[in-house]
Amino acid sequence: MKIMKFGGTSVGSPERMREVAAIATKSGEPVFLVLSAMSGTTNTLVEICNYLYKKNSDSANEKINELENKYYEHVENLYTEDRWKEDTRAFLKERFNFLRSFTKEIFTSFEEKDILAQGELMSTRMMLNLFLELGIKAALIPALDFMRTDKNNNPDAAYIRKHLNCILEKNTGMQVYITQGFICRNAYGETDNLLRGGSDYTASLVGVAVDSEEIQIWTDIDGLHNNDPRIVKNTRPVRELNYEEAAELAYFGAKILHPACIIPAKYARIPVRLKYTMDPDSPGTVINGTEHKGTIKAVAVKEGIAAVKVRSSRMLQPTGFIRKVFEIFESYNTTIDLICTSEVGVSLTVDNKLHLDDITEELKQYGTVCVDDDMCIICIVGDLDWRNVGFETIAANALKDIPLRMISYGGSNYNISFLVRQEDKVKALQLLSDNLFAGNDN
Repeated sequence: MKIMKFGGTSVGSPERMREVAAIATKSGEPVFLVLSAMSGTTNTLVEICNYLYKKNSDSANEKINELENKYYEHVENLYTEDRWKEDTRAFLKERFNFLRSFTKEIFTSFEEKDILAQGELMSTRMMLNLFLELGIKAALIPALDFMRTDKNNNPDAAYIRKHLNCILEKNTGMQVYITQGFICRNAYGETDNLLRGGSDYTASLVGVAVDSEEIQIWTDIDGLHNNDPRIVKNTRPVRELNYEEAAELAYFGAKILHPACIIPAKYARIPVRLKYTMDPDSPGTVINGTEHKGTIKAVAVKEGIAAVKVRSSRMLQPTGFIRKVFEIFESYNTTIDLICTSEVGVSLTVDNKLHLDDITEELKQYGTVCVDDDMCIICIVGDLDWRNVGFETIAANALKDIPLRMISYGGSNYNISFLVRQEDKVKALQLLSDNLFAGNDN
């Protein structure tokens, strides 16, 4: 059975929902759908939560009413039979009344999780009723019945496999199974979520739990491109990546794929295929364990980066100095992306700037601190083993006219990363495409 994940844009209108139904039933084989909330819904729910935190129930109710009207309009255009319109409206009315109930009570982060779950609950019920109206045998498998995290907020793989397969055994013979992405329960049974982009993660976890033949992530772009098609000319889809290459690209800014999605699929050796909803017959990008030697595959960019340089005052030995620097970042739960060291100093980058001022003040105990903001990391991914002589030179030469704040090479066999100013991003990406991919087929 194949897993098919469709994001918010893919279920964002009645027309797109019907396209999803056509894609899911085209082969006639059983499929398992993982669906996000309709596009814009989660953002609106976050806005509603913000009003509730501020005890502004009037504005919260206004937003709830706007969203409800939008959904009712979709219902009128999605179904042709009155019975399915009435059934769906009744379900939606129940959900929106549930949202309104929070405007009368104390509001905490626990209630916020319940509110954020409503988008996926509504989109999956709408899709279920569409399949039933079309005469397709379909079953809704609630994610809250099997998707759970442990006390460390990591997916509880054994629990997920056991409970999902028990539910499927009670719903045999279906052509389409549907569940919600993003939402789950935590170790205490409370409604929780897998954070933004978590629908990809759900699809991967479901694929592993049911021993799927393939996990498909359906998006509004033809596979993962060798550079950002929004700002770079003449990009092309990369037709095949290995798991490590895909993970590097996802972490360093490739928006089409959630980084966590790769991990479960990699260990289970299940292929992940990125598909294009507007052209279902396109091969997209397949992610598997195949190695392509001597090839540079793609470029990604991670924005909003700050670079921190600490020059030791020699109060500590080099080993003690590095340890103290790392301990400060760890104490603020701030992850480091890139790092370069010397005997007397260290440069590193972070994308979470929430505690950067406090971190900087503490670092001043051990040396001189300099922070460069408005930076971005450009990551080049492919077979970049150090024995491939000259690969790093090709990449660096392409950027010979761009000031390079940091270069990270050797930490992985699959990437080389450059830290550049945000203002140089577009020029740097275009230069890399012109020099690395001109005339090449990936």
